[in-house]
Order: sequence, then structure tokens, then C-alpha cells
Amino acid sequence: MITVAAANSARSQPLTGAWGVLEMTDIDNDTLVTVRGGKLRGVRVDGLTILRGVRYATAARFAAPVPEPPWPEVRDATEHGAVSPQPSHDSAVGACEQVAESEDCLNLTIVTPAADDARRPVLVWLHGGSYRNGAGSWERYRTDRLAREGDVVVVSANYRLGALGYLRAPGVSDGNLGLLDQIEALRWVRDNAAALGGDPSNITVVGQSSGAHSIACMLGIPSARALFDRAVLQSPPLGLGLGSPARAERAGARFLTRLGKDPHAASVAEVVAAQSAAEKDVTSGFAPVWGPVAGTGPMPDPAGWRAACQAGAEGLEVILGTTRREIAYFVAGRAMARRPIVAAATWLVFARPTRRMGKRLAEAGARVSAYRLDGPPSRSPFRAAHCTDLPLLFGDEHAWADAPMLAGRTWAELTETGKPMRAAWLSFVARGADALAESGWAPYAGRRRAIHRFG
Repeated sequence: MITVAAANSARSQPLTGAWGVLEMTDIDNDTLVTVRGGKLRGVRVDGLTILRGVRYATAARFAAPVPEPPWPEVRDATEHGAVSPQPSHDSAVGACEQVAESEDCLNLTIVTPAADDARRPVLVWLHGGSYRNGAGSWERYRTDRLAREGDVVVVSANYRLGALGYLRAPGVSDGNLGLLDQIEALRWVRDNAAALGGDPSNITVVGQSSGAHSIACMLGIPSARALFDRAVLQSPPLGLGLGSPARAERAGARFLTRLGKDPHAASVAEVVAAQSAAEKDVTSGFAPVWGPVAGTGPMPDPAGWRAACQAGAEGLEVILGTTRREIAYFVAGRAMARRPIVAAATWLVFARPTRRMGKRLAEAGARVSAYRLDGPPSRSPFRAAHCTDLPLLFGDEHAWADAPMLAGRTWAELTETGKPMRAAWLSFVARGADALAESGWAPYAGRRRAIHRFG
């Protein structure tokens, strides 16, 4: 059942949150939305209904997520929920956004044109960050532009990261908790899509970097694969493979040594500090220390994952691709940033394994579309590097103003440059591979000339 009510709201203060300050004139009213668990109070802003901090599950430390039970009272959903505790980190996209952190971080941000009976396509966003940083509620991932341009429901998920999400240590955690969180978030979206103005039979999951790697993992988990109809994998680092149990256990052992106390009793600050120290002990190359581990529930071993990907390919529609200079994001300004090294590492870690996966999925019956992002140009040393696609799709000028990789680019230029990519993603979310074919995309089955170029 769908129930939507509105009450005029004369706020005495501007509404604040991780998406900045919304002026009084932008807020139409409070909006009540009834989902399966109960009523949520969101806001109606510039023609969109926005719900923030919507809890989809809870979890004790190092335990699997438990679906959120029904609640009797109206819950406030006007402010963002906490994000997973994480170390501070500066990168080519800028500094980590300073927002509230807590282990109680299993929450969603929902942006919909209206919580009505329209049955719009649903897009679920899984952020990247090497499984140690990021949040779906970060301002740089603001999704109102996508919701408005595509008339789609967009849901962004927060989930556990780092040691809290992926520690593998005997007697403490088997690992893959962050992956279980993501699957639980998708289950909540499917169960509540209709109440949000969406279509539960038309769900597309979109991820970038480790978010895209997570989706690749889910393609080999039948219970997860059943929760979405289409997938977009942006810059998945598939050359790093699936997580090794032995390597994960070595990282877990170093974490426990660095922590030096009961991991259940340690403070969050102590956990994050021990995590950072352990990362320095075991990091090698570009491989993240934390992440999903093969052969640990719900992930099959590598052979079982490949078989499940093949078995689940029939009926799947997928877009996958990379940027031209992925590795420049990680090495710009360093001696190894020479063009041949960037090209070779991009090919080995990102482009070749992504294309191989696309070819295997196509051979198994999936409808696959592939792309490469060659722009936008920049005065920075990054150019079309890892994460260059993000401001083309998400956020606003304020969120990306300090990103080093965008030096020399105006927001108006980025908005215009991103139009073709946003149009392609939104048409795919709405109507799948047929929509891409109508706009000139060739089906991908391993041939380079079928790769669509942006920028």
C-alpha cells in the first residue's frame, strides 16, 4: 500500500546535511511516505521527494546485518544517517567529506520524483573507495540531477567498510560483511520500490571502482543476482581478481596485532587506527587490503563464482567500461606516471579484464554494452583517470570545486560533457540494451570496434 501525505512546514532554520544548506524557498513541505516498515518523514525539494538516513538493517560489530523491523511512530528522514567509520583520505577527487561516522551506518538516501503509483525505473548506487572510504550519502554523489533528468527513483547506500566490513579473522569474523550489507540494501529496495514511486521489476544497480567490483561479485551470487535486472560496472578493478582467503587472513592477523586488545571491546577510533596501521604493513601495489573474499559466504570459490556468473547471464543486461587512463589517478605526480606505464597498468588492471568479463557474459547469453571514457580534458596530470566519470553523473559544483583532477574545467563544461553519459545510463535504466541500440551502441562480444567512446 502506498500512502503519501504532505504538511506545510514553516522551518525557522535552513535544512542542513551532507548535501549542504537548502534555502527556505527550496523547501515545499514535509512529506510522509509509507514503506513496509512504517512511515518516514522526508522533504519535498524542487520537485523531488528526498528521504535521508533510511535504515535498512542493523548489525552488531563483526556480525551479519539484520533487516530493520517495523517501527510504530513516524521516523524522521530529513537528515543523513552516519557513514561507516573510515580513515581520513585525500585523493584526486578531493578530501573525504566531514560527516558523522558510526558503526550504525546501514542507511539509504532516496531521491524520487514522487512516492506515487508511477512505477518508475529504479537505480541503486554503490560507491567506490577501495572498500575503505566513501559513502553513498556524500555530497559528491548527489543524485537529484539523475532523478530529475531521467524521471527515475535513485537510491544510494551506505554500508560497512574497512576492517568493520571485511575483517577475516578466526573467532572474530569470516569476512564479507560489507557485501552482505549491500545485498541487504538491495533486498530492501526491491521490497519497497513500489512505495517510493518505483518498479520492483525494473531495478538497475550501478557501481564504480570497488562498488563495481561488488556488483561483479554479486553476479556470481544467485541470491544477490535475483535482486536486480540490469547492472552498470564503471571502472571495476577486475584485474585484482577475487579476494584470497589467505591474504585476507594475513591482513586480519596484522590488524589484531596492531589493535592489541579484544576487537569487540575496542573503540571505533582504535579500530580505525589499527586498520590504517595494518594497511601499511600489508599493502602492495594497487590492491586494496579489505574487500570480498572468495569461498566465504555468500561468495562461492572462484570456480563456483564463474559458473554462477555464466548461469545467471541469461536475461541479464549490463554496461561495463573503463576510463582511458585509470592508473593516472593513483600515480599522477610520481616517477611511475610516465605514459607507457599508465597505459600498461590501465590495460592490465582495468581494461583487459573488464572486456574479458563482458565477452564471457555475452557468450553466456547476457546483452552486453561496453564503453571507454576518453575525456574530459584537464590541465591536471590526471585527465581521463579513474573517477573522472563521477562528476559527469553525480554531485554539483560545490561538491567538486576542490577536486585536483578537475583543474581547469568549469562546472558548466562538465555538465555539458556528461550529458551523453547520463542520457545513456538513464535510457539503459529505463529500457535496457534496446535503448542503447537505438542510439547507436553496438552489442559487445569481445570486439574493440563495438566499444562506445565518450569524451
